[in-house]
Amino acid sequence: MSGQIESFPDQRPARRTVWFSRAEFDTLLALYGRMVAGGVCRDYAVADTADAAVFAMFRRASEQPLYAVEKRPALAQRQGAWVVVGQGGRILRRGRDLRQVLDVLERALLRLVRAD
Repeated sequence: MSGQIESFPDQRPARRTVWFSRAEFDTLLALYGRMVAGGVCRDYAVADTADAAVFAMFRRASEQPLYAVEKRPALAQRQGAWVVVGQGGRILRRGRDLRQVLDVLERALLRLVRAD
């Protein structure tokens, strides 16, 4: 024993997560704002994991999400990195471009607002 304290290297691997860019997040928040103004949504949540970033929109915070927009970069070359999921896990649209994928929610918003 030399009397010196040895530090141990950090054993935890760096956690790499998928996240939205600022422009993507702004686009999602703009859609969410229109859905709030249309009376469709009242709350949202954002989650990040190792393979996906998720933006979920809720009618009420205590319920399951009405819609979830997922960014999955691993699928970018096959089906497209973007997925819109409806209630019950039904996939509404997949694609490579966020704005095109969100078009399905824009149309749903128009139908809901016109029905009122």
